Amino acid sequence: MNIKPETLICALSHQFKTAVISANYQSKSLQGGTVGNVYLITGSAETIDSKKIPYRIVLKIQKKWERYGDPNSWRREYDLYSSDLGSTFSDNFRWPKCYHAEINAEEDEFQLWLEYIDGVTGLDLTGDMYELAAFELGRFQGRLYAEQPSVLQSLTNLSHADLMKNTYLHYRSWPVVYDYIRSDDCELPQQVRQMLIDIDKHADEILERIETFPLVLCHRDFWVTNLIYTDGKIVLIDWDTCGWGYLGEDIASLIADEADIDHMVEYYQRCVPAYYKGFSEYADLSPIADHCVYELILLMFGYRLVEWYLHTEDDSEKTMHVHTLQKIYEMKTSPVQS
Repeated sequence: MNIKPETLICALSHQFKTAVISANYQSKSLQGGTVGNVYLITGSAETIDSKKIPYRIVLKIQKKWERYGDPNSWRREYDLYSSDLGSTFSDNFRWPKCYHAEINAEEDEFQLWLEYIDGVTGLDLTGDMYELAAFELGRFQGRLYAEQPSVLQSLTNLSHADLMKNTYLHYRSWPVVYDYIRSDDCELPQQVRQMLIDIDKHADEILERIETFPLVLCHRDFWVTNLIYTDGKIVLIDWDTCGWGYLGEDIASLIADEADIDHMVEYYQRCVPAYYKGFSEYADLSPIADHCVYELILLMFGYRLVEWYLHTEDDSEKTMHVHTLQKIYEMKTSPVQS
């Protein structure tokens, strides 16, 4: 890939807080797709006082695309990094520092030059790391909810509070998944089918109850590959779905979104109380008798897992999706630790 030398030098000057006059580089793809690519850029930088410093920096290039119900999400991360949201984080829970951001309106594309975080992520996260992430998320959301810093009112490009609800209703109205679990051809276990049918029956009243919960700033993609544990702290990447949501949405993602299936029930039991403990440091949650995380998991991931099950030809993936649904079923009768 081709990188403009002046852009690289600008980003590295901000990273090292000194003037960089030249730099060589190599690039390695970290992840990529049709609308966005992330690269690790490494090399050696020369400063104005002739020092040579090895560096690592992440380049994220995002092109315009449209997410269902959230058309401006493609540029949200650029907008958030251009705001003062970074001032709301703590040392224990934050996003990567941004050293340079630029947007090309003509090409509908932006670049972010970000801090490289070296740590544990994905399915390598341990139960203690899950629990810490839940606790720190609760503290972050609780503090913003209680303090209402002015920066929250200045954020214009956030996903809407009803995104979760509308996404569920969209799935529920889709015959491919709705009719399948009710059909004679359905090969899912009976208890799983009944679990999904039951949540549909009670969804309206459950959603009404959830909508009485505190409205908090949600990451909305709070799953293991976006979490990095480093030196006892949590760094959170990929903020393009960030927006207003209800208490517990992000914890539902942490537990159920392509997570560690064998430990899902254990992490449900551990992470829910850790999350509420963190939130309660700043806000009183005593009026909430039922946290609804189990229901949120079903509303957010029940039909999505059925969709994934139906649209893969890989038998091992089918088995994984069924296993995930079965673990969600087990959560219903699994007490959350106090």
